[in-house]
Amino acid sequence: MNIATAKGQTKTLSLPNILTYARIAAIPVVVGCVFAQSILDGPLWLRWVALAVFIAAAVTDYLDGYYARIWDQQSAFGRMLDPIADKLLVASCLLMLAADSSIHGWTLWAAIVILCREILVSGLREYLAALRVSVPVTKLAKWKTTIQLVAIGFLIAGEAGEQILPATTLIGIVLLWMSAIFTIYTGWDYFRAGIHHLIKEDEG
Repeated sequence: MNIATAKGQTKTLSLPNILTYARIAAIPVVVGCVFAQSILDGPLWLRWVALAVFIAAAVTDYLDGYYARIWDQQSAFGRMLDPIADKLLVASCLLMLAADSSIHGWTLWAAIVILCREILVSGLREYLAALRVSVPVTKLAKWKTTIQLVAIGFLIAGEAGEQILPATTLIGIVLLWMSAIFTIYTGWDYFRAGIHHLIKEDEG
């Protein structure tokens, strides 16, 4: 094994990347608990397990980037996998919450907007990466992500949370709509940047 290969494996198995792997591994646990409680009529405590695992996964979204910066363990693999892990977590939870009717009626449109934006941004990032163009994450986009994760957390708590805070589901729905509004705005920023570079390339 040469030095370059050893360094590559070290970065791949760095703590920030392990936290990202953990976020992906948390997805079947969260979805499985919600499915077992709502679809299979399991006990309400499964909602609390799902919420605890989801919160832990959401925290890793902050910690992996933080440790990568302070320990200088940033890698191309990590930059690729981190946003994928985020999107997998959000998309899986939204689909499961729609399946168990935590998200229903007009609120489905908020979930659809969020999912469509994630697909749009993924495609634009892939296209811009081929042009060696990076689009920095704005503070508003970070706020959007935070509100989105908090909204999903409230909705995962659902009926179990209602026993402690009666407005749990309503708070989750309101926050989800707020996230959808921010999603449209930040998605437009990415789209505008992509179109700008697309026009420049065609003219060139």
